[in-house]
Amino acid sequence: MGISPKQFAELQRRVASPRRSDEPDPGATARPAVAPVRVILGIDPSLRGTGWGVLSSERPHPRAVAYGTIRCPASWERSRCLMRIAEVLGDVLRDHPAEVCAIEGLFYAQNLQTALIMGEARGAALATIAAAGLPIYEIPPAKVKLAIVGHGGAQKSAVAKMVQRLTHLTEIPDPDAADALAIALAYVGESGRFSTSPPRRV
Repeated sequence: MGISPKQFAELQRRVASPRRSDEPDPGATARPAVAPVRVILGIDPSLRGTGWGVLSSERPHPRAVAYGTIRCPASWERSRCLMRIAEVLGDVLRDHPAEVCAIEGLFYAQNLQTALIMGEARGAALATIAAAGLPIYEIPPAKVKLAIVGHGGAQKSAVAKMVQRLTHLTEIPDPDAADALAIALAYVGESGRFSTSPPRRV
């Protein structure tokens, strides 16, 4: 179907000066309101230092709403640490309601005792988030690093620096909190495009 010279000129104007997303399109019909911004809770579970981060997937770049690390001294029994993880994550969800949770996936540890302790911390986090009614998705550590830094063997410092850049933070987050934000960022990236291996729901 042909277009008139006037229509062609209008098309050229639009290409040369793209309309901002907040400007109305005079030729468009009314559309439903845009869906609310998605808020993701990222969790990097660990018995002594569970990282958490609340991310808002805003445009033009995601925003780190809040983040931190749940510290448990070495002198605490494991049961006390698990209770602390559950308590703090419950407080985080009350202060920053999220729509979905992304957690670090399981990894293979050479030390069986380490794997068991990590599993306990992960279980405490999962139970708390599930009780709040959030859907939970897991992303393998290597896939998170690949999504954020570009290769699956990246160091924690490199992940933290890239998280700072992607969320425009004024300072580099604590390594565990940065990992949690990286997990949330990876979830946003995976859920926003076609993927042959999307995050697995747990």
